[in-house]
Amino acid sequence: MAEDYYKILGLEKTASSDEIKKAYRKLALKYHPDKNPDNKEAEEQFKKISEAYAVLSDAEKRKQYDSFGSDTFSQRYSQEDIFRNADINSILREFGFGGLGGRPAGARTYRTTGRRTGPYATQRGYDPFAELFGGQPQQYATMPQKGQDLQYNLSISLEESVFGAEKKIALQKADKVDEINIKIPKGISTGKKLRLTGKGNPGVDGGPPGDLYLNISVLPHPLFSREGNDIYVEKTINYSQAALGTTIEVATIDGSTKRIKVPPGTQNNTRIRMKGYGVQGLKGNSKGDQYVKITVSVPKKLSESQAQLIRSLAEEGL
Repeated sequence: MAEDYYKILGLEKTASSDEIKKAYRKLALKYHPDKNPDNKEAEEQFKKISEAYAVLSDAEKRKQYDSFGSDTFSQRYSQEDIFRNADINSILREFGFGGLGGRPAGARTYRTTGRRTGPYATQRGYDPFAELFGGQPQQYATMPQKGQDLQYNLSISLEESVFGAEKKIALQKADKVDEINIKIPKGISTGKKLRLTGKGNPGVDGGPPGDLYLNISVLPHPLFSREGNDIYVEKTINYSQAALGTTIEVATIDGSTKRIKVPPGTQNNTRIRMKGYGVQGLKGNSKGDQYVKITVSVPKKLSESQAQLIRSLAEEGL
């Protein structure tokens, strides 16, 4: 858990900018390494108070720190961000001390000598304490970094989402275009992502390349629609077919045509299930069904003979 910057400086959260500066001046004079040679505890304390002052003396950084809290702030801000534009050097020079040491911005580096190991600088910044103690030169080793991941929006047809497909895309990377072959798995749906390992941007300093993420979107179909692993299609029949029953031909997603029975007394918006004619689920999950939505058509105009027949049916209670 990150430490509380206010507590490090011995302040309340309501402290003014003048109180913050005064507290730092007092503690810097006490813990500066020039006054505490070979004192590792003083060294660590000086680092803490300098970081706390760099944040709390900057209005915007302080606002972010107060909003997010110590842990989240430390994840959002690198050391370079924290010490950028801080007036620590000018304060130290007032006491006759040298300013903070450091090295120019560059690649992520790791300190390989000294008391501590591990990350000692930020990806695009520097270690403000690298040369602070004794002015001894440090040895730095470049750390390989994974390349940036890329995102690509890929639209496919409904048939491709059901039966799978092989596609080729052209992806712009820096100053060249890469052609990438893609295998679309059976059953994929809108909103799913495909990860292509190593197809992102190249790594830095010998690091591995990033990955490519394909955001899948299934295009609308003129005849079929899909819900989960089920396929839906609409068919229209007339009133007499609905009342007496009939047999109709229905297209399926695989291109074939099937004959199904519509039972007598079928109502408008009835759905008839065609078991197993849906989509095969990803990773071998069970196959969906196809549903035929029945719409009963009511004629807008009747001939005189048709009207007479309807009247007769009405007299019979239909």
